[in-house]
Amino acid sequence: MTTFDDREQGFEKKFALDQEQEFKAHARRNRHLGEWAAGLMGLEGQHREDYARAVVKSEVELPGEEDVLRKVFEDLKGSGVAVSEGEVRMKMAELLAQARESVKAGN
Repeated sequence: MTTFDDREQGFEKKFALDQEQEFKAHARRNRHLGEWAAGLMGLEGQHREDYARAVVKSEVELPGEEDVLRKVFEDLKGSGVAVSEGEVRMKMAELLAQARESVKAGN
């Protein structure tokens, strides 16, 4: 193998690792977002866990943050929780930063 081939393989492995970490961070963020929203809606126990799973599943079925935002925001609104779309967006950003750090640390 040439140095170029070794280097190319190294870049490919790093890209794959970065993609895997980002996927895990988004899933973790969505789970925590679901738990946060469930708490605001007064859900507890199994209902809280089920809702958090549904939020994670919403991005897996239709990739993209906007679908997650829309689901959580509309569910909160439908439950009578006074929260703005901007507040949900800010919570998503905060939780994603925390999730990325956690995944990078290997937690």
